[in-house]
Amino acid sequence: MQATQAYIQEHKDRFLEELKVLLRIPSISADAAYAKDVQACAGQVAEYMVNAGLNSVEIIPTPGHPIVYGEKMVDASKPTVLIYGHYDVQPPDPLELWDTEPFDPVVKKTDIHPEGAIFARGTADDKGQFFMHVKAVEAMIATGELPCNVKMMIEGEEEVGSDNLEGFLRKNTDKLKSDVILVSDTSIIAKDTPSITTGLRGLSYVEVKVTGPNRDLHSGVYGGAVANPLNVLCNMISSMMDENKHVTIPGFYDNVAVLSDADRKALNEAPFNEEDYKEYLGIGDVEGEAGYTTLERTSIRPTLDVNGIWGGYTGEGAKTVLPSKAEAKISMRLVPNQDPDRITQLFEDHFKAIAPNSVQVEVNPHHGGQPSVTPTDTLEYKAAHLAMQDTFGKAPIPKREGGSIPIVALFEEVLNVKSILMGFGLDSDGLHSPNEHYGLFNFYKGIETIPHYFKHYTALK
Repeated sequence: MQATQAYIQEHKDRFLEELKVLLRIPSISADAAYAKDVQACAGQVAEYMVNAGLNSVEIIPTPGHPIVYGEKMVDASKPTVLIYGHYDVQPPDPLELWDTEPFDPVVKKTDIHPEGAIFARGTADDKGQFFMHVKAVEAMIATGELPCNVKMMIEGEEEVGSDNLEGFLRKNTDKLKSDVILVSDTSIIAKDTPSITTGLRGLSYVEVKVTGPNRDLHSGVYGGAVANPLNVLCNMISSMMDENKHVTIPGFYDNVAVLSDADRKALNEAPFNEEDYKEYLGIGDVEGEAGYTTLERTSIRPTLDVNGIWGGYTGEGAKTVLPSKAEAKISMRLVPNQDPDRITQLFEDHFKAIAPNSVQVEVNPHHGGQPSVTPTDTLEYKAAHLAMQDTFGKAPIPKREGGSIPIVALFEEVLNVKSILMGFGLDSDGLHSPNEHYGLFNFYKGIETIPHYFKHYTALK
């Protein structure tokens, strides 16, 4: 892989400039107003795949946003690595909290990234991370050092639940036939502490509406006599967690997988400084389910969080209104053995049961996903371990993450293939937040490491 690594070093500046082109496209899958931009981003991804040397590159329509596919088959007797990523991004709101324009990428130095980080929506989640694979594959093809077959599937709906991916997988099992799926949409512990993600939480996401009177009312004339949907909604939500931050939905914890004391001890041996954590987030203290550490709360325990709440008057100045309705978006992160469909139904049943007669409630489920755990005793995992050891100079630590990538469980169900979650971001990258960024160190380290994965996996297989 010497020629591949030399190629990467020679073309680093070009790689960064090409990434900036992707980042300038506001491929916001959740907002229909950006549908043309999402389509344009798919076209740019396809162009980069072609330029990288992939064959059979297609922009495949779905009922939603398109999937971009390409492949390079070098030898039918060799294993095949399927690379997955997504080119869609989260909305950048609130815009006023960005230091620079979210779709005008800027490289700036920070305390964590003295060599520079690129700031823009989608840098770490996931344009910068899937683009590492495009460039690594380009380097291997250009130097004649691609040791096995590669397929690449980059979708445009991950941030809205990948609703059309399952249908695509089921219709294209032969096209997507592979031995391992490589995903970079996760993080490492630190720039000097490599890690490989071995577990992800699942997700149940719902939107709720509480309706009271048939119109907004004068809060002086009717206040105290008519239920205020905002007050009711807040009371209902607050009742869903007790004083120990334990979710009170009946049946919520019935199937939660419980780790052994030894596994919990191993999980907590990962480098973590709670004081630094609090300082970075600007909080006075951590908070969460009693009896668990911060690392446990964010990886092996389920949660319930309000992601947004609105109703009534929110404009400038005062308007004494008793609102007709109040709404909220609520997410529940799930752990192994919790089924998202069952949890969603439990939530809906409970939410309706605790509503007073003075209001009407609606529960509208959005996307969800199964939790997943990756074994560490496979050839696929060992290849990732060796690859990171090659480039970081130390063995990576297996760790579980609190986020969700629903398609990982779907891949195993439909394609019968395990995924390796070899991401290179940091928890401090600001995913889904203002000022999202991705360190240049991480970007280039990923491009350098991926060819080592191909080398080791081919040799082990």
